Amino acid sequence: MNLAAATNENLAHISNVLIYSSMAVYLLAFFAHMAEWLFGSRSKVGRTAAALTQKATAQAAAGSVKVQVKEKNGGTAVLERPRVVTRAVSGTRDVPDGPGASGGDEQGDLYGRIAVSLTVLAFLVEASGVLTRALSVQRAPWGNMYEFNITFSTVAVAVYLGLLVAKKNIGWLGLPLVTTVLLDLGLAVTVLYTASDQLVPALHSYWLYIHVSTAIFCGAVFYVGAVSTLLYLFRDSYENKLANGGKPGKFATSVMERLPAAASLDKFSYRVNAAVFPLWTFTIIAGAIWAGDAWGRYWGWDPKETWSFITWVAYACYLHARATAGWKGRKAAYLALIAFACWLFNYYGVNIFVTGKHSYAGV
Repeated sequence: MNLAAATNENLAHISNVLIYSSMAVYLLAFFAHMAEWLFGSRSKVGRTAAALTQKATAQAAAGSVKVQVKEKNGGTAVLERPRVVTRAVSGTRDVPDGPGASGGDEQGDLYGRIAVSLTVLAFLVEASGVLTRALSVQRAPWGNMYEFNITFSTVAVAVYLGLLVAKKNIGWLGLPLVTTVLLDLGLAVTVLYTASDQLVPALHSYWLYIHVSTAIFCGAVFYVGAVSTLLYLFRDSYENKLANGGKPGKFATSVMERLPAAASLDKFSYRVNAAVFPLWTFTIIAGAIWAGDAWGRYWGWDPKETWSFITWVAYACYLHARATAGWKGRKAAYLALIAFACWLFNYYGVNIFVTGKHSYAGV
């Protein structure tokens, strides 16, 4: 074995160690997120939500807000201005957002900050593992499903941390994200693991960096949109039950009252999916151009191409439904989840169970 081969083998081993190490840190982050939800003050959640609801109801009943303006004589006058309520879905309730996973409690907030710190550490370790994998094969680290998985989870966490840095109210995403990342990495290191190797000739192209990288980023953002859509459905059912005079259980109340309002979750998921949809369109176009270079045809209805197009159509239907009065709200949310299910099948189902031109790397 020459020196270069030995070096690459050592780098591949280091990459594996880093990926396993990141899983250990993600597990600690998972427990910290659980502690944030469990030890956050449930009673404070109820008190805060009740106070906010009473305030919102009083403002809605008044139907206006007061604005003080200075008069020419130096005094002040109070003007009445109509109150404007912006809703993501026509007919949604004017409900305030919840206080977050910690419930506004200092102890819960401490566990939440620990969880985010551990998530950042795990992200850095995992990103180092992905980079080391790339160095071991001297190429982009997404030539097979194992490499795609570890890169995908890294990018998904990066999107989450980026939204936190941007001061977005997405603390509720921490627990489901870390749980998903652990499952993703567990699947990668057990079922999908593939030893470091060079690419097949069809993948030797600069389009690998363009097409696959955008596909990974789109998948990560679609994932964030899918989680927010799913939580919207739960929160909307909870609000409907309250509006109809029902009394949810203590556990449901404790969880649902900490989340953003259904309208906020619905608006967030729509904006996320709408923002990344043009990039998914570019991903398909880039793949077609790459297919023309590699196989001499731009489109051949290969299973991967077909399901990429089906995914595009599904998200296009969702975005169109959001612009159609009769399909806003839950109906549009179901379309969003169907679209993400198409994306998942396009990756896992097509790669594992269907044979086509994209079946060159196995798992």
